[in-house]
Amino acid sequence: MDDEIICIGCGAVLQSDDPKKAGYLPAAALKKAEAGETDNVYCQRCFRLRHYNEIMPVDLNNDDFLALLNSLATKKALVVNVVDLFDFSNSLLASLKRFVGDNEFILVGNKFDLFPLNSRQSRIKDWMRQEANRMGLYPSKIFLISAARQKNLDELIEYLDQASQDRDIYFVGMTNVGKSTLINAIIDKMGDIKDVITTSRFPGTTLDRIEIPLENGHHLIDTPGIMSTNQLATRLNAADLEVVSPKKPIKPATFQLLPGNTIFLGGLGRIDYLKGQSTSFTVYAARGVKLHRTKTANADDFYQKHVGELLTPPTGENYLPALKGQEYHTDYKSDLLFGGVGFVTVPKDCVVKTYTPDKIGLGIRRALI
Repeated sequence: MDDEIICIGCGAVLQSDDPKKAGYLPAAALKKAEAGETDNVYCQRCFRLRHYNEIMPVDLNNDDFLALLNSLATKKALVVNVVDLFDFSNSLLASLKRFVGDNEFILVGNKFDLFPLNSRQSRIKDWMRQEANRMGLYPSKIFLISAARQKNLDELIEYLDQASQDRDIYFVGMTNVGKSTLINAIIDKMGDIKDVITTSRFPGTTLDRIEIPLENGHHLIDTPGIMSTNQLATRLNAADLEVVSPKKPIKPATFQLLPGNTIFLGGLGRIDYLKGQSTSFTVYAARGVKLHRTKTANADDFYQKHVGELLTPPTGENYLPALKGQEYHTDYKSDLLFGGVGFVTVPKDCVVKTYTPDKIGLGIRRALI
């Protein structure tokens, strides 16, 4: 259309309808641009990049992201896959092995600060490496960090500083893993400590990526997060996602159970204890997820009656797919995974059945704690 106004920073068509879409500009500012009162108009996202070094997520088509991935094998690059430690299996880009080529690849596990203080980093890294290897991915290095709290970043930054001397660094990841938050933290840290980042401007920002220039002539490149139906986070509304996402270290809640007992993790997860001895199950979930124990024989009726009210999140009317289950036998002390919600630690020799909406995020691993 002839009357479209383009952001000079990223090339997006300016619009004031949706802050989450590319090219957003508040209506008053857009009206000024349409009236010709302002020159060199930037969208809100580019404005915040230029003036506050802040990367704002924007909704983009997965095809754009995949096209960018397809080009990685032809570039000399370090590929950084940022993953959510509370939804690791579903936030790891298993398809990355097809795109990395001969490039080095590292894993960065975000939200480590939410694990209990007695968690062993070496154990978590070993588990991450084993899971990545199982998917055909072989990271040269694994880091555990907190992007939001800027913890454990110095070692990662030192590694990226060395790696960027002869290549660009591409950050890739699923939505909601904290990728942009991490890059914002890196910009802040590197700018303050080493003055590596040229913070005055961000030239060449485009719709499918953001290039952050380094003084050595290379770039940190933020790519759009890819959405997956295997992430429960992509199914939740904003209010429920806020509740599910932990903000503080998780406090474990321990229940003494007999076979025939059920625990609900709000309306998002359920675990039935089918066979075994009287024992304790320990739940690790965000503090806003309401935990309830009941008898398995009553569990279906209990859920139907209380989901969205006593069993929250979800709040209000239940908009999620029905709970579907998977049975597990624990050969050793194990964590039963409720991807994006939390996990439940159970001893060996237990038969359990776990549920989430449409079985999203279900899994099992050797206990990490």
